[in-house]
Amino acid sequence: MRILFFGRGVISTQYAWAFEQAGHTVEFYVRKGRKETFGSNIELEMWDARRGKKFIKETWNVKLHEELSPNYDLIIVSVNTEQLPGAAQILSTVAGTTPVLIFNNVWQDLKSSISPLPVNNVVFGFPAGGGGIADNRLRGGFLKMIFLEKPRAGTEHINNKVKECFESAHFKISWVTDMENWLWNHFAMNAAMETEVLRCGSFPALMNDRDSFVNVGKNMREIIPVLKARGAKPGAISLLLTKIPPVLLGILFKKVIYATGSLPRLFVEYNNSKAGFAVLEVVREAQKAGIPLPRLTVAFENTE
Repeated sequence: MRILFFGRGVISTQYAWAFEQAGHTVEFYVRKGRKETFGSNIELEMWDARRGKKFIKETWNVKLHEELSPNYDLIIVSVNTEQLPGAAQILSTVAGTTPVLIFNNVWQDLKSSISPLPVNNVVFGFPAGGGGIADNRLRGGFLKMIFLEKPRAGTEHINNKVKECFESAHFKISWVTDMENWLWNHFAMNAAMETEVLRCGSFPALMNDRDSFVNVGKNMREIIPVLKARGAKPGAISLLLTKIPPVLLGILFKKVIYATGSLPRLFVEYNNSKAGFAVLEVVREAQKAGIPLPRLTVAFENTE
């Protein structure tokens, strides 16, 4: 397949590399001026956990474009949540009938989030990876699993194309029945964690703060009413974050999920992105519904 990645961020770069390794042609669309800034290669220092745990260290040559054309078999969009409306607007003018995979966080209803792209030309998914880019060096990695919405009426052919693409690169797909609800829960969990990033000062600091994961559970308890108010059902992980006593939750995070040396911990430690957008969006939603969020509000106001 000839695949275009919208943006050359952490997720786009890592999965593009994996697809190229599987024999696909991959290219990137970047904003004007970025082609010169980024250059024709990027330094990779990342973990590939599709078949075992393999460390990749190489200089990878990439092909960047500042203009878009419809001459692709698949377009994959992985951008910051706040950039998604702009990306959808751009793609609506040039994508034509090319299938589009939206591969990132979403907080709006799915149809509105990609307007004016036709929803039947779009499939939603989510990666299992992370990291950061600094000085043209990417540090991070990805796991074997990716999340993909089950076909909606009219999207079966797109889902099949995306499925074939990922499976050809040895990824395993976890099918999600209600993707909108899944993404809203994931966004809420991001907000709960970003609240602690704002308090600690950075993602690496979050990993080393004694109270951070105890507080993540407390933050999530505040957010659950916001999810319910917008019609979402708390997912299994959201409920886990609220049902387990905060102290035990802190131990679970530190000793198991983000244990020292684990890939999930490394992905967070390498994350150098700016936190706060997810917190702001959840706070705004809570204000509309008249739901108090004292923990999130204080954390956000202290950073303004």
